[in-house]
Amino acid sequence: MSLDWTALSDGELAALSGAGRQDAFAEIMRRHGQAVFRLVRSCVGDPEEALDLLQDTFVAAHKALSRYDSERSMRTWLSTIALNKCRDWGRKRTVRRFLSFAGPIDGEAKAILDDQVSIDDATSDRQELARVELAIAGLPNTLKEALVLRTIEGLSQAETAAVLSISEKAVETRLYRARAKLLEKLDRQ
Repeated sequence: MSLDWTALSDGELAALSGAGRQDAFAEIMRRHGQAVFRLVRSCVGDPEEALDLLQDTFVAAHKALSRYDSERSMRTWLSTIALNKCRDWGRKRTVRRFLSFAGPIDGEAKAILDDQVSIDDATSDRQELARVELAIAGLPNTLKEALVLRTIEGLSQAETAAVLSISEKAVETRLYRARAKLLEKLDRQ
């Protein structure tokens, strides 16, 4: 018997995946992969790092499927996991930067720390996009997360509040501050 995976709800897919049906989890990844990738990429500012974090997000989600509440939105649940992975990545990156100042850096490490826009981004549109992505990635996490979830990912204010475990009013405040700080950063560049 072959199931039509596209016709099943996220809760049903989670239950089937938890029961060992790999195709069910593949459908979850197909449905939500692009949105989670955009969220992660917006948070870290680097598409290659975002792919690694996307993979980490889905691995963690698969391990935690038994704790998924089918009454909640799968996208909200995955976004929460993705943001936690981005926060972990940011903390590790901060430690690496701190440690890099403690001793000499060889040529390979310098290449990793180089945050310059690649030569491939020659067109002005791509350069502008890279500039905005870098500015967003440079925002404080509390502001960046609210901005990305609400404006880039299109989550509602209530969904954003649920992902971040804050009130809807706090989401509104963070959005206002994030936009103001982003404009300030872009004007300085």
